[in-house]
Amino acid sequence: MTERVAVVTNVTAYAGPGSVGGLLEAGYRVLGHDPSFESEAARREFELGHPAASAYPSKSVNGVVGHAIKQWGQLDVLVCNDVLPLQYQPVEELEAGDIRRAADALVTTPMTLTARAAVEMKRRGGGAIVLITSAAPSRPEPGFSIYSSLRAAASAFAQAAARELAPHRITVNAIAPNFLESELYYPDALWGTAEGRAKLERLLPMGRLGSGRELGALVAFLANGTAGFLTGEVVKFAGGWP
Repeated sequence: MTERVAVVTNVTAYAGPGSVGGLLEAGYRVLGHDPSFESEAARREFELGHPAASAYPSKSVNGVVGHAIKQWGQLDVLVCNDVLPLQYQPVEELEAGDIRRAADALVTTPMTLTARAAVEMKRRGGGAIVLITSAAPSRPEPGFSIYSSLRAAASAFAQAAARELAPHRITVNAIAPNFLESELYYPDALWGTAEGRAKLERLLPMGRLGSGRELGALVAFLANGTAGFLTGEVVKFAGGWP
């Protein structure tokens, strides 16, 4: 088949909506994963809003790559959009259980999905993997050491995997956002107000939040192979911050 197939995880949060939109606009068939898709109503709502996309019918992300291959016989692009709600936790209060749970979401998931995607992409002779990490490690905030450290680990993994998979014509890059429109991290109730907008103007050179559409355009660019020499990069998407 000539149609290109992409998998995007956590499609309703963080960089998910923008990634789906950018890939659909570029002509991809998209399989979307989201914890809410355990509900048939949530799956139906997603598919009605995105006619060229399908909802993966499981809360767990583990089988999403295999499901795409079973449904369409191929996988061209993986966008691993990993999310974790922020929790303020000073260093002296860190607990092993909290670290493990965060690592499962932000490091184990992208590593294992990349491994599964790489098997199929090697078989097909190429592909593109995009990990959505974070620019937070550029200036770690006090109380969020787990989040910043694990996001840095995921970006480092993208660079390591890129070196290993490049001979197989598989590119691996990370996008590291901050100040991205997202109800999870930058809710409109706080940042869409006059006070919030004024704060953005003080905090970063662009003076505004990045849009999902802008991020989606970057995802589609990294996915489409036209700049196939670009691999192993961590692309900061943060409006000139910090």
